[in-house]
Amino acid sequence: MTADATVAELVHLRAAGVSLVVDLSGGTLPRILHWGGDLGPLDGAALAAARRAWDVVPHGFPVDGQVEVAVLPQESAGFLGTPGLVGSRAGQDFSTLFAVRSHEVVTTDDGTQRLTVDAADDDARLALTLELELTAQGLVRQRAVLTNEADDVFSLDALLLTLPVPAVATELLDFTGRWARERSPQRTAFTHGTRLRENRRGRTGYDAAFVLVAGTTGFANRTGEVWGVHTAWSGNHRSLAERSHYHPGLLGGGELLGSGEVRLGRGESYTSPWVYGSWGVGLDALAGRFHAWMRARPQHPRTPRPVTLNTWEAVYFQHDLGRLTALADAAAAVGAERFVLDDGWFGDRRDDSRALGDWYVSADVWPDGLHPLVDHVTALGLQFGLWVEPEMVNIDSDLARAHPDWILRVPSRLPREARHQQVLDLAVPEAYSYILERLDALLTEYPIGYLKWDHNRDLVDAGHGGAPGVHGQTLAVYRLLDELRERHPVVEIESCSSGGARIDLEILQRTDRVWASDCIDAYERQQIQRWTNLLIPLELIGAHIGSGTAHSTGRRHALPFRAATALFGHLGIEWDLQEADEAQLADLTAWIALYKDVRALLHSGTAVHADVVDPAVAVHGVVAQDRGDALFAITMTDRSTATVLPRVTLPGLDPDAVYHVRPQAPGDDVDHAPAWWTPEGVRLPGRLLSGAGLEAPLQLPERIALVRATRV
Repeated sequence: MTADATVAELVHLRAAGVSLVVDLSGGTLPRILHWGGDLGPLDGAALAAARRAWDVVPHGFPVDGQVEVAVLPQESAGFLGTPGLVGSRAGQDFSTLFAVRSHEVVTTDDGTQRLTVDAADDDARLALTLELELTAQGLVRQRAVLTNEADDVFSLDALLLTLPVPAVATELLDFTGRWARERSPQRTAFTHGTRLRENRRGRTGYDAAFVLVAGTTGFANRTGEVWGVHTAWSGNHRSLAERSHYHPGLLGGGELLGSGEVRLGRGESYTSPWVYGSWGVGLDALAGRFHAWMRARPQHPRTPRPVTLNTWEAVYFQHDLGRLTALADAAAAVGAERFVLDDGWFGDRRDDSRALGDWYVSADVWPDGLHPLVDHVTALGLQFGLWVEPEMVNIDSDLARAHPDWILRVPSRLPREARHQQVLDLAVPEAYSYILERLDALLTEYPIGYLKWDHNRDLVDAGHGGAPGVHGQTLAVYRLLDELRERHPVVEIESCSSGGARIDLEILQRTDRVWASDCIDAYERQQIQRWTNLLIPLELIGAHIGSGTAHSTGRRHALPFRAATALFGHLGIEWDLQEADEAQLADLTAWIALYKDVRALLHSGTAVHADVVDPAVAVHGVVAQDRGDALFAITMTDRSTATVLPRVTLPGLDPDAVYHVRPQAPGDDVDHAPAWWTPEGVRLPGRLLSGAGLEAPLQLPERIALVRATRV
């Protein structure tokens, strides 16, 4: 990666096939002239010529001359779209005109090129620092710090950072969802106007935009230019796509602030969330930049992701030492490596209506503490994990009775309950200290290697001291996780939030995996896991093999379909194995053995998705970084209208290499096999496999066949 020399305040950053050209001329906030494919090395003269070549012809603008759209758009520049900064001092200083004081470009130890811009509006008495980065993986990210330099308070209502997209981006992809149906894709035309996605749930949300993508007409997994943004914030936030007659298009994001939520006194600052941008040809390339950047982080999990048995759908609240030790025995026998005790172990918690906040081991259910179970589990060679929900409280709890003032609320009333819960106000120092002490005590007393950290309700009427409290609550949760991890650095933490309602790149700076959904119906998980993988790599996506009948939908699926679906993630089990017969346990053991054999590939390779013509068929897989090995899943999601299925392609292989392609046991049992479907398979060039493809096995709906491709 390189950062070309700056001439006349033109900055050209390049990395991993991406160019970012930034214009700082005129002393105004930075404008991005190009974000997309690598333009090659450009000297100062070439950059200046490019800027002239890209100058817009002014015509019919709201002001004379060109409207310059900065990464933080300002009305003072003639921009009449969604403003980058909204706020005032009791109605004054409502419009800013920032002038750049200085800027510098540095390259950090990890190869990130960082442009830092310091600017100020002396009349409005505000200072602004912008950080704009291009990572070694070609990922763009930016954030802003706004500082009040006056004695009187500045009330900040919004701060939005944007990235430009060209006119060729004609379609938008974003996501909606609900409980047990997270990240459902939806496409719209990218027309004039604003597509605004606001999340007011106080957590990332089932129905968040997740990644807001603009792309060329018909963009798909492997084709079409795409530009996507992700707002990395675990509280209220917004993402938007905007186009008008005087700018080709913007993608942007930021925190969604409540009225009066951020009030800056002299010297006080507000730091925006990071807004990430990824460009590529095809959605796989866009996703690959996110995955590569996450895997390069120093805190990214390096050890093999252990097979995890969670007790929730096996026993629910019915905690019994004998039953749980037998379940642990069964888990160890099939190859599990981690045992997680879910809800019901503390206080008077016999159902979901009481005791949240009373984080003491129940003397009634566990008279000897958790030691007998923990000792049994660890003696089997399994890691012990524990479910907690530290941010919540039941009104029927000792904690709420003792400290009703610790609830996030409007002073005159309690919020409406959800799942019998209220939210503990962690911006109250005493509440924060209590939760930190309780979690620290549990992690000190027991050899707990893993916390399933849940968060089971939206934040409604969430007030702190009479003002909106979501911003402060979000920061307090981050501090809590940071401090807990500092005290217990080897403990892994899962972000669970009624399933997948808190998945974003900021919570994942502090957690080691996410629970993609409370729905483990394998049919539903095909879509949920696919689109979760648009942002985060497979090793961070909790994917469990459930019982024969899905608890959330009532659907029944054969074990191979359930197991092959969960294989492409961080594999686990959510099933009372004592109900399984010997044949099922033997099959489960075989699938877990396969996971252990291929997890190094799945959790380090490149995720790929073929563009299949037939909507009844899906093909996805993982290709090793050196492209020497690959594992693909061919899924029949429905009955095809065709008698003969179209050939399926295996994307991502080395076009100049020859591969040995064959079925992968135990995912090799199909209804109708093509001629090549034998252990010997076929040997074919990667160019043929990814271009012309090969005949797929014909299967009944909701079946998966696995294919292995190894370079010879």
